[in-house]
Amino acid sequence: MPKFHDLSEYAAAIAPVIGAATVNVHASAARDVAELTTTSGLTPGLLSDLRGTLPLRPLTRRNLAVIHRYGDAADHEPDLRDHLSQGTLTEDADGTLRLSAKGLTFVHRLYDLHATATDRVWAGDDLPVLAELTGRVLDAAERLPGGALELVAPPYEPEWAGPGLLLFNRLAAVRYHRADAHAAAWQAAGLSAAGIVGLTDGPLRAAIEAETNLRAAAPYRTLTAQERETLYDGLLKRV
Repeated sequence: MPKFHDLSEYAAAIAPVIGAATVNVHASAARDVAELTTTSGLTPGLLSDLRGTLPLRPLTRRNLAVIHRYGDAADHEPDLRDHLSQGTLTEDADGTLRLSAKGLTFVHRLYDLHATATDRVWAGDDLPVLAELTGRVLDAAERLPGGALELVAPPYEPEWAGPGLLLFNRLAAVRYHRADAHAAAWQAAGLSAAGIVGLTDGPLRAAIEAETNLRAAAPYRTLTAQERETLYDGLLKRV
């Protein structure tokens, strides 16, 4: 593991490793997920994006806008209409969206495919340790009021989930802590979501990224230096 001067540097370094490791699983599972979509006739859409959230808690459209803060809410409407028409989501009179039994069955099938993918591309006897360390980081991560992490964490973890699947879904949730940290940093700088997306490299962006790393570092304090090294090196092997 590289030598980091402080936790802020560690947070900056581990973020792309977490991202690449999770993308690796998604890529490995992509063909099987596409086949599942074809054979089931169901749209993955939000069921895939929010597989760790919807089995545990309902969401509103406002919640979805927070989770997908850099996108246009209208972009998700076609998927949402598909879910409602296919019966994988239901909508209350007040607009609250809930996962149906049919939707939960689909999520379980997704979990099976992701578990197979993690076994394939993340093989190793250190997975239980990495899952436990990530779980502790997630537990220590602050849930900012109005942020995304409070909507997606803790993730859904059925009793039969193995360590690879637990790690995969916990890492997905941890990424929302950094996303909230980033949002808090650019909001403090007086920017909007559109403003940060369009912001070019320069002193302001550098300051926002530095503040993001500082905020994102906090939950890693729950780990010892050796545990942080174990987590970083273990995830780097899965990239």
